[in-house]
Amino acid sequence: MPGNLKQGIYAGLIFAMGAAAIAGPEEDRSALRAFYEQRFPGVELDAHVDGAYALDADKREQWLEMEDFPPYEIAIDDGADLYETPLADGSSYAECLGEGAPVVKQHFPRFDAQSGQVETLEQRINSCRTAAGDEPWDYLGTRMSSLMAFIAYESRDETLAIEVPDDPRAQAAYEDGKEFFYTRRGQLNFACSSCHVSMVGNALRAERLSAALGHATHWPVYRLKWKEVGPLHKRFIECNSQVRAVPLEAQSESYRNLEYFLTYMSNGMALNGPASRK
Repeated sequence: MPGNLKQGIYAGLIFAMGAAAIAGPEEDRSALRAFYEQRFPGVELDAHVDGAYALDADKREQWLEMEDFPPYEIAIDDGADLYETPLADGSSYAECLGEGAPVVKQHFPRFDAQSGQVETLEQRINSCRTAAGDEPWDYLGTRMSSLMAFIAYESRDETLAIEVPDDPRAQAAYEDGKEFFYTRRGQLNFACSSCHVSMVGNALRAERLSAALGHATHWPVYRLKWKEVGPLHKRFIECNSQVRAVPLEAQSESYRNLEYFLTYMSNGMALNGPASRK
């Protein structure tokens, strides 16, 4: 069977399983892991936390050399200072983020029963700020990315443990994120799954297309083209723009649901952010 046809069948099976009423989040996660296990039999599933560098030995060597002097270190230091700075009412992020803080990234995004929506860690940080009388930060701004880099660094090696509770609103949010992942959009008619499932491992210009498995483990990321540390939603915006679709706002409900789905798919994998990427 030709390789491309085989890949298309695998991707179709995953979509069919995802779309079926009987397929829940855990069935989806198992199907996606099985797909990548068959697609890349020589690659350990956990290695996908390194993105495309799990699939290209030459690029991985260059990336590891860059990690010797990680360009995100300044952001971590700045984030540590922000974390220790008292909020307007004298309280702290540690008190607001709760038990285990700052090691909390493994539990976000999460479903918030009070609002009935997915809550990301960035939203939680801004909730801490506004409750204390501070102004919320720009979700794409430097201060938010720096604090997220510090929390991600402190949370390294923790295992992702995202829950989709037995609540119809949580199930709906998860399904909405899954639908976004598999829906084609834009003038180029590409879905997230087009690059990261159907064509995963292939070269797109000079880059290797990474697996969706592990996509949520390493953010925020210092991208050479950004020349700064940025959040996952900035990458969503960039991806949508690249396929000539109208991007959504960072932290929009659809992007939060997409993050919820993607992060659940990486459940059981170790956090390794922040990271550097080309």
